[in-house]
Amino acid sequence: MPMRSWLFVPGDSQAKLDKVAGLGADVVIVDLEDAVAPSAKPTAREMARNWLETHREPGAAAGRYGRWVRINPLDTPLWREDLAAVMPGRPDGIMVPKAAGPEQLQRLSTELEQHEQRLGLTAGATRILPLVSETPAAALGIASYASADLPRLAGLTWGAEDLSAAIGASRKRDERGLWADAFRYVRAQVLLTAHARGVAPIDTLHADFRDAEGLARIAAESYADGFAGMLAIHPSQVPVINAAFTPGEAEIAQARAIVAAFGANPGVGALQLEGRMIDQPHLEQARRLLERVG
Repeated sequence: MPMRSWLFVPGDSQAKLDKVAGLGADVVIVDLEDAVAPSAKPTAREMARNWLETHREPGAAAGRYGRWVRINPLDTPLWREDLAAVMPGRPDGIMVPKAAGPEQLQRLSTELEQHEQRLGLTAGATRILPLVSETPAAALGIASYASADLPRLAGLTWGAEDLSAAIGASRKRDERGLWADAFRYVRAQVLLTAHARGVAPIDTLHADFRDAEGLARIAAESYADGFAGMLAIHPSQVPVINAAFTPGEAEIAQARAIVAAFGANPGVGALQLEGRMIDQPHLEQARRLLERVG
């Protein structure tokens, strides 16, 4: 299943929940955290479970998409109530905000295993995607996910809003529109650690949902940098992200030509193709791209 666009939808908005399945997102994240006021969280949990149960088998028109839930932070008492409410709906995964590190996620994994056993679900079926950058301490520990014992880990993602507040930053991007140093460091750590671990690196959201042109540029840069997908906060962002993270015909043709060239020359470490030298890293990159497009 592709993981290009990860669309948040507030768990307490029935109108938005009713529409989200047909919006084309690869992953729908029902949000029980920031998008839901404290007084509305019990209602949001119930609505989230109902949505999960109703959309367990998406119709042909909607297509297959991931059904995820963002629970409340693991350092609050709310997340266990979140899990108890939504796990009967069999979500594909749980997004963890303000993740403090692998040890915290291991405790979550234990709880998920208990729910899966109780509900008769396949062990390990519920995946985890942590937001790993929302405090300075968490941001400094991103590399620890590369070797942690976390078989449920589906990927890594990050956010800039909470981190900027935590460090007192008055800006996140510079005058050229590029990430400021602290955020660029975090983004690079997420990208490298996810690839080292062999899970999906998911880039953070573009907060201005009205800025389609800016989003198109940022998403294209994210794809070129090696990210597998991107978070979205508005349905209008989904097609832009999907387009940016879908390889073009020329790119696919080039990858096929590279694989074919090495296939015709077994045992060769490097060769010429269309006037340029290509070697094993080019072959590996081409194979990965073709795996993404099937």
